[in-house]
Parts: sequence; structure tokens; C-alpha cells
Amino acid sequence: MSDLDDRINEHFAGFVVRKDLVKAVKGNAIVPTYVLEYLLGQYCATDDEASIQTGIETVKEILRKHYVHRSEAGLIQSTIKEKGRYKVIDQVSVSLNEKTDSYEATFDNLGLKKVAVDSGTIKAHPKLLVTGVWCIADVQYEFAEDARISPWILETIKPIQIAKVDYEAYRDARSGFDTDDWIDLLMQSIGFNPDAFGRRAKLLQLMRLIPFVERNYNIIELGPKGTGKSHIYSEFSPHGQLISGGEVSIPKLFVNNSNGRIGLVGYWDVVAFDEFAGREKTANKALVDIMKNYMANKSFSRGVNPMGAEASFAFVGNTDHNVPFMLKNSDLFEALPPQFHDSAFIDRLHAYLPGWEIDVIRGEMFTKGYGFIVDYLAEILRHLRSEDFSHIPDQYFKVSEKISTRDRDAIYKTMSGLLKLIFPNGGETSEDVEELLRLAMESRKRVKDQLARIDSTYPDVDFYYVGSDGEKRRVNTVEEEEYPQFYHLKPALDPKNQGNAAVAPPSAHLPSEDDERATAPIAPISPKPQPAPKLAEGHQVFAENRKGVSYDKLFGPYIDGASRIIVTDPYIRLFYQHRNMMEFVEMVIRRKPPEDQVKVHLVTGPDEGTISRQRELLESITTACTGTGVEFSWAFDTSGTAHARDIVTDTGWKMVLDRGLDIFQPPIKTEGFSLGDRLQEHRMLKNFYVTYVRLDSDAGGT
Repeated sequence: MSDLDDRINEHFAGFVVRKDLVKAVKGNAIVPTYVLEYLLGQYCATDDEASIQTGIETVKEILRKHYVHRSEAGLIQSTIKEKGRYKVIDQVSVSLNEKTDSYEATFDNLGLKKVAVDSGTIKAHPKLLVTGVWCIADVQYEFAEDARISPWILETIKPIQIAKVDYEAYRDARSGFDTDDWIDLLMQSIGFNPDAFGRRAKLLQLMRLIPFVERNYNIIELGPKGTGKSHIYSEFSPHGQLISGGEVSIPKLFVNNSNGRIGLVGYWDVVAFDEFAGREKTANKALVDIMKNYMANKSFSRGVNPMGAEASFAFVGNTDHNVPFMLKNSDLFEALPPQFHDSAFIDRLHAYLPGWEIDVIRGEMFTKGYGFIVDYLAEILRHLRSEDFSHIPDQYFKVSEKISTRDRDAIYKTMSGLLKLIFPNGGETSEDVEELLRLAMESRKRVKDQLARIDSTYPDVDFYYVGSDGEKRRVNTVEEEEYPQFYHLKPALDPKNQGNAAVAPPSAHLPSEDDERATAPIAPISPKPQPAPKLAEGHQVFAENRKGVSYDKLFGPYIDGASRIIVTDPYIRLFYQHRNMMEFVEMVIRRKPPEDQVKVHLVTGPDEGTISRQRELLESITTACTGTGVEFSWAFDTSGTAHARDIVTDTGWKMVLDRGLDIFQPPIKTEGFSLGDRLQEHRMLKNFYVTYVRLDSDAGGT
């Protein structure tokens, strides 16, 4: 086990489980993850391998004996009849038969209907009346001569969830982890290997949990297929309900006027709408109007008296086009059904999670480490819904007064949710708060910027905050920095003239307006010669998960004309780091005139553990450059004190990089059939900065 896993078991003994065990016990049982982890938590909540294996066999036996497969429903029914009573694991729902004035249960897999249920059971578990609940139930068979009386009786029922949770112990145990480790623990709890994700990618995954920890929170996530958008809402918690976007009605969602019974919003913490996108889909206008009122006011009315509820809404769906296409031709909400592509509805969304930044789920992304039993974490998050952390940012920063009340409330709700998840016991620093504040503001800004496209009555809003130093710090979205030529287009304009109308806003991260090295689009082909770019000193910060950046865009203009380039990076050690170096050399080869000779020299640090492999890879680059006009050489800095990463040319330019050449996230392993493997512009970035410095004329060759 890792050090993190050891500490997880130390602080949360009995409430964690090894996440890869779910696959080991699931077999062909079609049950949610929280059901399996509930059982694993009963028998496998330990780090002792022998006990784990015994527990796995126990859980498998329970599932084999008591989980009901539809194909074996007849056999189970016969078993109940012969034995008189039998325990089953199934999804159970209950309805009121008004003709007989009795409650009747339906077992989804077992295929039983009109199973008698006593009123006490309904009072203890009212959710049974709304939708199916996974339960461990004792079903009894008593034949009666009266054909009107069902022989099936629901004797006892236990929803699959942890009975008791110590919230204070949870908070106290949080102090045993630093922020990074706690985030990794949460990532492992939802089933992911934290090593496969960058910092921003982890926070985006955790944003999916905010509806579980924040009341009346409305979030939307649109993105490509296969990124796990609906997984959290279907598998993570017994307090969330995932429904298809086309299968909801006013009575089911809000209240049934015929009997006054409240719908899903009254019984569930989170109602998620799967497959919400689709321009061809239609929705009831009355439903949309009630949803808008509920999302804004936390209440709804279908009669005389208004009713309130606390359920959060999550909308997930697939996009049809990539981000630049949507920005150029429509907006980031283009995939929504027409009835929901409405400014009043969109304005009630607290956050837009950019699904296009989340990778397609792959095998190596799943964890084999320990995480919370999801039901345990679900109960913790449910408890935290009653608390409010939204005031914490005001202790460190002042959000722009130009932001509307609705925008401000949205930002604070997102902030409150993130703080509850990561800092349930407090202890956050100003740097922690600033990181989360920027993400919360960006998530709302994405909504507001698209509203300005959809409805001209919505003004452009400058999203910024002020720190204790009085400095105004502007917040931009990743796609705003990545596609400035499209982001601020107004669809109302003639598409033919939009290119001339686009104006990029000022940015907190970009240098002077004549410095367009990394963010400018590739110039169109023109018969007229293009002027050489004007080189300027400056500092640029690139957000995690951004695309559209390459070595050519970052460094190309600054190495042009150089005959000697020195790359200092102490950490060229792993294979992908050597590949980065090779791609830098390839860029030099492409840009230099064929008749010129350029020397590229690398200064790096030795990796004592694999130094022979390191030498082999560096010499391979040297050999590959033979006959190209680029002479590659390298040397080890054995002082052990070198940490700076920079590129210096004999033309007088120095480029300082906090990550050196290691600016890209690990590529998707698809045997080479991925554009991210082939083209740097299609790779997601890590968070990094580059500073361009003009040296004295004689400094470049040192």
C-alpha cells in the first residue's frame, strides 16, 4: 500500500474500502456501486489481505444467494413459497391502492407486484413512494383462500445505507491530511487514480459532488461522450436520483395534483437529468416554467399553496461539436433542447462544468487504492448540506461590485460547496481560497458570457476580485484564453463579418496586446508576405486543461536566427521527458533555413536510479539529428544545485519556464491513434508559465 493508503486506514478504519474490489465482486449483478460498497464495507473494511479475500467470498455468496436476477425470478419466487420467507436484494417501490386502502410494493427484478406493506414501513421510508430504492428485504408467502388478498407480504425492509455516521470524527480526521492528500482521498473515493489527473482536472471531478453537499444548487455539464458525466449521480449516493431528460413530468418531479403527493424534489438531495442535450428533444413548457421558478426561488406551486424543497439539479448531456465550432457559430449551450435554450433558464444555473476538459474514461484512470465507502461519504455530504461556508471568501478577497446579485450568489454557492468538500474542518489558506474562488467565478462566467451571446439584453460583465494588496485580479475561462478570436463573437452579427468584429478582452494573464505568441490563431494563407512577429518581453500564465499551444507557438519566433540554443532542465529523466526534448529539436529543424547550422545543448541532472537508460535516450536524440543541420549535445550538471529551467539563445533571448518543456499532460494511450499523441496543439496543458526576457547582446552565448 502507499503511504496515503496507510494513513487512510489509520484515520478512517472501518469506513474505507479498496476500490478495485467492486469489480471483483460485481460479476453480472446489475446493482449500483453504493450497494456493493455497502456490502464490502460490512466484510472488507480492512487492510488485512486475508480478511479481504474472506470478505470478498462472503459478499459474493450473499449476492449469489440473495441478489435477484430477472432470469431467475421464478426460482426465487418458488424458494420464498417453499421456505415461507426469504431474504432478497432488489429495487423496491411502493404505491397506494386507493380501492383497498393499502400500500403495495413492487420488486423490480423479482417481478412481484401488489406485495402487502404495512403503514409503519412507509412512515419509516417515505422514499419508497417516489421511486425505487435498493433494499435488503424479507419477503413472506402466506396463501389465502380469498383471491383478492395477495399471498406476498413485505415483512422487513432495510434500505442499503450506513446506519450511523460520526460527523465530528470525520472533521477531526481531516486534520491528518494535507490539502493535496485529502483531494487525492476524495478522488480515490469516487473511484479514480489521482496520479492520472492534474490539479485542475481533480477539482473539476470534485465539482460534480457539489450538488450533494449544497442545497438548491444547479449545475450543468456538457461535453463529449464517455467522460463519466452521469456516473456520479447514478452510482455514488443513495440520496441522488438519475432520470432521463425525456422521462420527467410535472407530477413526477414536483407534485401530483390528483393526490397532493410531492415528487422527486421533495425526497432526493440531487435530481440529475441524464442525456439532457439534444436539439431534437422537446419539453413541456409548463414544466420548464416550474423548473425556472424552482431553480430561482426554491419553491414551486401547482395549486393554492406554494411548496418548497431542497433538491439540487444537475444537467448532463453530450455536445455535438467542439468548442471552437460552438464559439464561432452559436454558443456553448447549443446542444440544449429549444425549450431549455432560454436565457431565463440558463441564468439560473450556478455553474457550467466544461465537460470537454475531462478526458474519456480509460482503464488506467481507475484506482486500486483505498477510499471512503461511498455511502459513508454520501451521509457526510448530506449532513454538510445544512452548513454554510459561503462567507469564507470575504475574509480574504472582495468580489467585484459590478457583478450582479445572482452572479454573486452562484459564485458563493460553488465556493461553499468546494470548501465543504476540501476543508470541512476549516484551516484553508488565502492561496487555497483564491484557487477555488477563481474556479467558482470561471464556472459562473462561462454561463454569463454565453448569455450575452444568446440574449443581447444581458451586458458583458467584468469578472474580477480584489486581494488584500488592492490588486484587481481578472478571471477568464480556459476557452476564452484558448480561442480569443471566437470567444467574444456575437451571433447576431453577420457571420461573414464576425471575424472583423471579434475583440479579445483584456486578460489578467496575457502581456501586452502586441504579444500574441501563444494565443493567436494560425495566420491564414495569403499571397501577401506576412510581417515577422514583433518580439516583446512579457509573462504568460497558461491554465490547466487548455489546448492549442505548441513549442512552435511558444518558442519559435524567439529562436529564429539563433545559431546556439542552450536548454537547461534538470529533470529530463523519464521517457516522455526525452520525447519532449526531441520534439523541441524537431521544432528547431522545421523552423531553421536548410543552409543554416544550429547547435542545441541540453544541461540536465543525472537520474542515479536509471542513469544508463537516461544516457541511452539522450544519445538517441544526438544520433537522430545527424545530417539535419542541428547538432544536439548534452551534459550532466552534477552539482545537484540546479533547479532553474530556461532556454537561452545567442540572439539575446531567455525564456524562463517553471515546468521546463514538461508542459503537457500525459497523452492518451491509444497505440498512437490519437491527435494528442501526434499534434501538440491537441494536447491538454498542465498549469505553467513562461517569461520572455531580453538579455544583453553578449549574454546569449554564455
